[in-house]
Amino acid sequence: MCATMIATNEEFVTPSIKWLASAMLALLLAAPFAAEAQATAKMSRIGFLGPSVSGDDPRVENLRQFREGLRELGHVEGKNLAIEWRLAASYELYPALAAELVRLNVDVIVTPNTPAALAAKRATTAIPIVFTSIADPVGSGLVASLPRPGGNLTGLSNLLPDMSAKRLQLLKETFPKIARVAVLFNASNSGNVRGASEVQGAAPALRVQLQRVDVRGPEDLGRAFDDMARARADALIVLQDAFLLSHRRQIVDFAVGRRLPMIFDAREFVDVGGLISYGPSRSEQFRRVSWYIDKILKGAKPADLPVELPTKFEPFVNLKTAKTLGLTVPRSLLLRADEVIE
Repeated sequence: MCATMIATNEEFVTPSIKWLASAMLALLLAAPFAAEAQATAKMSRIGFLGPSVSGDDPRVENLRQFREGLRELGHVEGKNLAIEWRLAASYELYPALAAELVRLNVDVIVTPNTPAALAAKRATTAIPIVFTSIADPVGSGLVASLPRPGGNLTGLSNLLPDMSAKRLQLLKETFPKIARVAVLFNASNSGNVRGASEVQGAAPALRVQLQRVDVRGPEDLGRAFDDMARARADALIVLQDAFLLSHRRQIVDFAVGRRLPMIFDAREFVDVGGLISYGPSRSEQFRRVSWYIDKILKGAKPADLPVELPTKFEPFVNLKTAKTLGLTVPRSLLLRADEVIE
C-alpha cells in the first residue's frame, strides 16, 4: 500500500525517498522468485544404483546408515536432498538403470557393489560416482590407484580379495582336520573372481584341497550344492556378493545340513545361522560414504579423494551353530570375536 501511495502522490515525496520505495517494491516482488531459485539451487540429487532389497534384508540397515550419515552432514531428504533409487534384482539391469540416472543428470551416483560401479562408470565420465564396499577397485578397473583414483570415481574398498586367504587360514587354524574346502563365489563379480584366486593360491601351503564353485544366478545354486556334495567338501568359504548375500539362508541351510565348518565375509550370514564371519563393517562403510558425497557436493573432485580402506575387521561367531554341528570353537577365537551368538 505504501508503494502505491508513493506512486500516486509524487508531489509529497522527495526523489531519494521515491527511489528507496521503488527499490523496496522491486525487492518484495522479486523475493518469492529469489527464494524459489535459491531452494532449487540448494536441492541436491543423488542417484543410488544397487540391488533390490526387501523388508527383512540386512541391507536395509545399510541403506538406513547411508541416509543417516547424509542427514548428520546436513543433507535432508525432502528439504535439500532428493535420492533417485534405482534398485535391480539382477546385475544385467544395471546398465539401463545407470543410463536413466545419467539422463536425470543427478549430482552424484552411489554404488554398493562392483557390477553397479562398473555399469555407472560405463554410463558417464562426467557425473561423480562414489562406491562403497568394493572388493578390488584397482583390479576391477574402477580407479587408477587407491591414493589417486583419477577419473570420476572414488569411495571405499573392503579389501575382501586380499582377506580371502586370511579367512582360509583362520578356518584351518580353527578346525585343523579340514582337508577339502569349497569356495563359493559369483563369477559375474570380478572382485569375487580375484578372491577365489587368492584362496586358491593359499591352499597348498595350508595343505588344503580347494574346490572352486562358481555361480551367476539363482538357477546355479542347486547345481553348486550338488557339486560340493559330490566332491565331499568338508568345509565352506563364501565370498561376499550381493547375490550370494540375498540367498544366505539357502547357503547356510546347505552347510548346516552337510555339517560343514563355514566362514563368510559378512556377519549377516552368522545372523541366520552361519558359523563364523570375518570382515569389515558394511553398515559403517555405508555411513562413511556420506562423507565423500558431502565433499563432492561442496566442490571436491573424485580424482582428488583417495579410496578409503577399512581399519577394523570384525570376527563374529555363532556358538549355537557350532553346538548343532558338534564343533568346538577355540577360546582364542571367542576372545577375539566382536560378538558371540549363543
